[in-house]
Amino acid sequence: MSGPGGIVFVNRSYWPEETATAQLLTDLAEALVARGRRVTVIARAAGTLARAEERGGVQINRVPGSRWDGPGLAPKAAQFLAFWLGARRAVASALQPGDAVVTLTDPPLFGAAATAIARRRGASSWHWIQDIYPEVAQAVTGARSWSVFQPLRDRAWRRAAGCVTLGTDMGSLVAERGVRPDRLHLLSNWAPAGLMPPPDDQIAAQREGWGAGREFVIGYSGNLGRVHDLDAILALAEALRAEPDIRFQFTGSGPQRARIEAAAARRGLTRVKFAPPAPRGRLAAALAAADLHLVTLRAGCERCVYPSKLYGIAAVGRPILFLGPPRSEIARQVVSAGMGIAAAGTDPAAAARAVRAWRDRPELLRAAALASLQFGRAHSGPAAAADLWDRLTRPG
Repeated sequence: MSGPGGIVFVNRSYWPEETATAQLLTDLAEALVARGRRVTVIARAAGTLARAEERGGVQINRVPGSRWDGPGLAPKAAQFLAFWLGARRAVASALQPGDAVVTLTDPPLFGAAATAIARRRGASSWHWIQDIYPEVAQAVTGARSWSVFQPLRDRAWRRAAGCVTLGTDMGSLVAERGVRPDRLHLLSNWAPAGLMPPPDDQIAAQREGWGAGREFVIGYSGNLGRVHDLDAILALAEALRAEPDIRFQFTGSGPQRARIEAAAARRGLTRVKFAPPAPRGRLAAALAAADLHLVTLRAGCERCVYPSKLYGIAAVGRPILFLGPPRSEIARQVVSAGMGIAAAGTDPAAAARAVRAWRDRPELLRAAALASLQFGRAHSGPAAAADLWDRLTRPG
């Protein structure tokens, strides 16, 4: 395919995987092909996926991982290292003069390697910053030793053609590290393409599958990762223990799931339920089957992470209760758009009052649901993202 320079994206996950970044990147890459761009994606060779194939006009090159697999930190580190080394070779092979390489942040800090390769190949380098490392690791572990990686990361940011962040909180941190204003761009994420409110019968079937009946369902969907304050959800469940018609429904997986599931059982929170992640084809029903959804964020992570689950919830028109730093950008957006309420994760009583008000006054729930749907329609699909990346990565 001829065109104004190719674009090489690097992210460990891509179609048919259904992580958040895999879905975002798949939507974006295929939208850029539709605009006449030559697009290559370098991802991991998960399971039995082909090492090289084309889908939707996108050339997919998959890098094999380490043979050492399993639980624990060491096998995970081996997988990251294997991808890092393989992706370096793949980027060097794929880039042509005038191309652009765009790195996401999985694996962390790979953008430093990509920026160096791009300079040697006469290509441009861009950072699509989904999470800010090593600050995320510092916030989660409390270990300041992670800061040793900051100079390498900062240098790559400053030497790149530009950095694209998900919001103003993240953008302000990147600017503080020395990235010039003309090289800093803002692009919010979006709901998976085609996600919209499902028919009532699909919602009813999903609730029946959960055994929810006429309960007031508080949902949490997606990654149960370390940046999410899931203990705040259990504290809220404790505060609502005396409400027999309120149910908490976790739908997802992640490194915190086993711990949170065990903690809920240990504390006798019998109305806290767990289900596996919903595949993309059933995501709309799984989201819409909850009466309201929780979005959480650990204190200290608000400038490093933006929970993109917000957009999927909004796309199906469900109210949002945000538990986390009340001055964070996502808290401000939820409140200013009228799609929900923000409460500190340390104040379960305030969150419980909000839940009871929504349950007891359906008109409040409907108003927040409508505002959420309006927000979702303004952030649906990859068209705006494709427009921006097409413009930024055109040579000259």
